[in-house]
Amino acid sequence: MLTQEELKQKVARAALDYVLPLLAPDVVIGIGTGSTANLFIDGLAAHKHLFKGAVSSSERSSARLTALGIHVFDLNQIDRVPVYIDGADEIDAGLNMIKGGGGALTREKIVASVADRFVCIVDESKLVPCLGKFPLPIEVIPMAIAEVSRRVARFGGTAALRQGFTTDNGCQILDVSGLRIESPAELEAQINNIAGVVTCGLFAIAGADVALLSTQQGVQTLYSPRS
Repeated sequence: MLTQEELKQKVARAALDYVLPLLAPDVVIGIGTGSTANLFIDGLAAHKHLFKGAVSSSERSSARLTALGIHVFDLNQIDRVPVYIDGADEIDAGLNMIKGGGGALTREKIVASVADRFVCIVDESKLVPCLGKFPLPIEVIPMAIAEVSRRVARFGGTAALRQGFTTDNGCQILDVSGLRIESPAELEAQINNIAGVVTCGLFAIAGADVALLSTQQGVQTLYSPRS
């Protein structure tokens, strides 16, 4: 029986195999945040001579990339990236996701928006029949915390401020528990329209294009029904 860490290592390797044919001297790729993304970054370092550099969804990932000798570009310097590699906290069969457990959800959404393909890398524990068991992160302007908490309660959720945490954008995170998200794109739009919300951690209006799912039987490739 493989441990979760071993499953993460296998899917990070599968993501590297997926990306290698896309690398070229003028290519910049998008890279996310989290423990599985870190394993991908570590593997990518051995191939840094094959591509131009990366754009990153967090200061943490940028620091890791830089330390390994991979040049990190400001996204304002880049028009498109061929691929964005990132993990998820939950993902369903439609490749809708909850992301933001590490607090980088806004920058993750921004980098994903300029990618030709979003490849989500997860272990089998993250695949769920319905999103919502993992608390939904919402990045919020600090003065709106109380009002956003009240508004989210109308959807049946209970919001808790993530204590001692500030995002790379200088905002705060509300983690919303108690949701059963049967229409993720609709809920994403509704929450994002609340004044004071920067963005929520639902990636459903634009979900993943491909998921590499690490299981005890090997790494499976899932494709979005939107593709």
